[in-house]
Amino acid sequence: MDTAAQGRVARALVAACASASFAAFTFGQAWAQDKPADKSYVMKITTPTLNDAPHLLSKNFAAAVERDSGGRIKGEVYPASQLGSIPRQIEGVQFGAIQVAIIPAEFFVGVDERFEVMATPGMVDSMEHGQRIAADPEALKLMLSLGAEKGLHGGGMFIAQPDSIASRVPMRHLADFKGKKIRIFASEFQSTAFKRLGATPVAMTLGDVMPALQQGAIDGAMAGITVFSAFHYQDAAKYVVETNQPFIFLVLEVSRKWYESLPADLQQIVDKDAAAETAAINPAAIDILNKARQSWVAGGGELISLPPEEQAEMIKTFAGIGEDASKTKPAVAEAYQIVAGAANRTRQAPTQ
Repeated sequence: MDTAAQGRVARALVAACASASFAAFTFGQAWAQDKPADKSYVMKITTPTLNDAPHLLSKNFAAAVERDSGGRIKGEVYPASQLGSIPRQIEGVQFGAIQVAIIPAEFFVGVDERFEVMATPGMVDSMEHGQRIAADPEALKLMLSLGAEKGLHGGGMFIAQPDSIASRVPMRHLADFKGKKIRIFASEFQSTAFKRLGATPVAMTLGDVMPALQQGAIDGAMAGITVFSAFHYQDAAKYVVETNQPFIFLVLEVSRKWYESLPADLQQIVDKDAAAETAAINPAAIDILNKARQSWVAGGGELISLPPEEQAEMIKTFAGIGEDASKTKPAVAEAYQIVAGAANRTRQAPTQ
């Protein structure tokens, strides 16, 4: 090979090496810019209701995570089922399209039947008692573990309010329940309770309740008073009987797919803030409940209490529902015993 030819080969090799070095440098820059520690993540939070404790918790959790992550996680809150019906919201979290859902536990029974044990009628005496149950280490460990193999990562649990029944006609006595079609959550525990009262339970997602009441497809609907007040149910069902049973516990569920895509430090922030905010919401939940009751009456609705002796009779009627509804389901029965044990341990407030 002559000198000129050797020169041409050398220059070609230098050019190739330079190109390779530039490419490697460019790739290295791109990789560095795309490191998980430098990425930002969107956290869409969905909840079925509006202007209540779950909605406030959604906003508080979004703000806490955004603050503590230094803006690396951007929270977006979607109340009032803006991202679809409750089943679609849950599926969205399982598959990662939605990052967080704050929904009553029993709606997750399609993921794991054990979620419904929190809806056991007669288990909770008061809001304060329910708050102690939600903080009980054994109950909390159980509930946050459910759904781990089906796309969920439990973040927290809290109690929002007791259930009430909005009805088209007043229901002032237990006898008035007989023959009525009452909307319930998707829970065998709730279904058993209403059957014992002589009513016909109808499981229904929240978005379908108002049309069903307006059309007379159901006679009443079980939910929290904050729901009836926020969505102005007075026009379709102005009477609310405050059965105060069962109580509504909500779980904060994070998409496992999304959670596992986060760097370890952001995972820790999500877990820490979920636990902190579901505990911090307790005083606000009671305040929101009281204001919703006032708003219901101010908007033309009526609040009804059963006579004390009939309220006591109702609680007595509910006795043993947890055992009866779970006796053919060993895993549910075991979960019920854990939660019932927590309820018994926390029935009295700790002494100061």
